Amino acid sequence: MRILLVGAGGVGTAITRIAARRPYFDHLVVADYDLPRAEAAVAALGERADRFTAAEVDAADRAAVTALLREHRCDVLLNATDPRFVLPLFDAALAAGADYLDMAMSMSRPHPERPYEEVGVKLGDEQFARAEEWTARDRLALVGMGVEPGLADVFARYAADELFDEIEEVGVRDGANLTVEGYDFAPSFSIWTTIEECLNPPVVYERERGWYTTEPFSEPEVFDFPAGIGPVECVNVEHEEVVLVPRWIPARRVTFKYGLGEDFIGKLRTLHELGVDSTEPVSVRTEHGTARVAPRDVVAAVLPDPAGLGERMSGKTCAGTWVKGVKDGRPREVYLYHVVDNQWSMREYGSQAVLWQTAVNPVAALELLASGVWKGAGVLGPEAFEPRPFLDLLVEYGSPWQMREQ
Repeated sequence: MRILLVGAGGVGTAITRIAARRPYFDHLVVADYDLPRAEAAVAALGERADRFTAAEVDAADRAAVTALLREHRCDVLLNATDPRFVLPLFDAALAAGADYLDMAMSMSRPHPERPYEEVGVKLGDEQFARAEEWTARDRLALVGMGVEPGLADVFARYAADELFDEIEEVGVRDGANLTVEGYDFAPSFSIWTTIEECLNPPVVYERERGWYTTEPFSEPEVFDFPAGIGPVECVNVEHEEVVLVPRWIPARRVTFKYGLGEDFIGKLRTLHELGVDSTEPVSVRTEHGTARVAPRDVVAAVLPDPAGLGERMSGKTCAGTWVKGVKDGRPREVYLYHVVDNQWSMREYGSQAVLWQTAVNPVAALELLASGVWKGAGVLGPEAFEPRPFLDLLVEYGSPWQMREQ
């Protein structure tokens, strides 16, 4: 397997550090619009860098990405950019005859008239609309294969296969007790992506109703997270699992709730009220004239890079899937989860916990594809594949998953 990784930010760099320890691929090209950043990701691998090459590419330039895939004879494109670049990279992979894998799907567009009641264009709709073309070309686009979405979806499939006869609800619940010394506000993941998913209308699925939307931060509940994290208030957030799980798993209801905390929610609301969550460029006077910039890009520029927070960060992050249903005629509830301690991920990989937890999943998925354990064609989510080989491989990677009876 020859891999083109597009994006050498925090997640992309963590991917290189995890992949460097695995023998299943022949070569991995690390590409970024900022060539020095790609080169730094490769250089940091030291003696393990012999199977890696740095390259420069604009993720928005489909033709350039297609050419790079062909130049390096890559079998698969791994997308580690933010959701703005999903479609050009998705298209470039197919144009080059390569497979494709991402961790976030094509962007949604709210319903123009009833954004908090009805869906408009859902996350991933534009990718699933092209599924027949991918199938006809016998190529695979494995979409939403990070931690959430990704591992959370694998948990849902595992629950459906082995733990339940009937599923009432699949509810992804994410929480952490991470703190960053010296910062009042320092998101542990891309603020661009965080704004997108937290301020868009959250999507809920119900079998009798289909997909519908609610107000941002709706339906608060307190969820007790394991590993010493404890109770965290979680709220509805737009996320891919809600559009992926019902395509393969017969659940009556599917939700995603994020443990943001009152302070974080308040800051996001303020960004929205000020209009600086917008992606539409505005004219800004500078000493050299006028520049057109998107307010959200300014927010991202002034906040610390999540990849550089690891040394100041402490605590744990937990990603998991709560499932409620019936087994052998009796009610059952379980929470399948994966915890990463920042102290461990920094010591072992030099990557902070949230980024490492996201990165390990596409690396493991590619290993299953390279070995032929996972295979398929078309546009498929993680639920389309056997879950046990993935969960076993995660244990082999040194970061086991766990289950709690509720």
